[in-house]
Amino acid sequence: MLFFLSAASAGWSAGAWPEIRGEHFVVSYAPEHQDFAENTARKAEDYYNSIADDLGYARYSNFWKWENRVKIFIFPDHAAYIRASGQAEWSNGMANYTRKEISSFAGSEDFLNTILPHEIAHLVFRDFVGFKGEVPLWLDEGVAQWEEKNNRDQRVVLFRKFVRDKVLLSLQDMMRLDVRTLRDNATIRMRGVTLGGEETTVLFVSDNKLVELYYVQAFSLVMFLTERYGTDSFINFCRKLRNGDSIEKALQGAYPTQIRSLVDLEKLWLEYVRGL
Repeated sequence: MLFFLSAASAGWSAGAWPEIRGEHFVVSYAPEHQDFAENTARKAEDYYNSIADDLGYARYSNFWKWENRVKIFIFPDHAAYIRASGQAEWSNGMANYTRKEISSFAGSEDFLNTILPHEIAHLVFRDFVGFKGEVPLWLDEGVAQWEEKNNRDQRVVLFRKFVRDKVLLSLQDMMRLDVRTLRDNATIRMRGVTLGGEETTVLFVSDNKLVELYYVQAFSLVMFLTERYGTDSFINFCRKLRNGDSIEKALQGAYPTQIRSLVDLEKLWLEYVRGL
């Protein structure tokens, strides 16, 4: 999930804290948590290399290097992180697109194994496709969740539950829905689709079922494109979005004999889902 508040903009400065300077990241940390910071720095470089390879990102000179390195702030504990970031109590980490900053707190295994690869994937993906093209939120979030490789099996299990319950969002609603703007406890009327492709109407509660379904379905769409047609075609799809193609034109260019429209994408995805 994306967050846009910066640790620096929250009124906090790590100027007095020690730093670990890696090839692509600078980790600032409270002095008593050097071990956790070193682990963070090592894992961040590993995640970066894996994600950049998966997305086929051309690593040109000085990309995320020197003054362009991503800053990671490690607060001494959860309370300190919440105070500085202003995030909700349930938050264990956050990222800022434009400032290239990631923040969390010492001892958060959830951060090391889940949040860190997720947020690095957001940053790498957005560096790759930019901000000007027609890049749907579900694709951005789907890529970030796909890169949480330790959680893939768990997400497949969760998605299968929604499939068994016959609760799936239409791709039309996936394209227009911004789950970040949903109000807590709001009931949202959405179009759903069955595995046969028929459209139905379902009521969702935004603060649990709808949000959970949206993210796991975004994951399933990226899983479908990469597993069914391969990473090279997926990279080509993302590259065409970066070059300014609409999503349908990008799909046509990357999957010329299979996917000519969003309707085709939904139909083929539903066929794939039936086999899960």
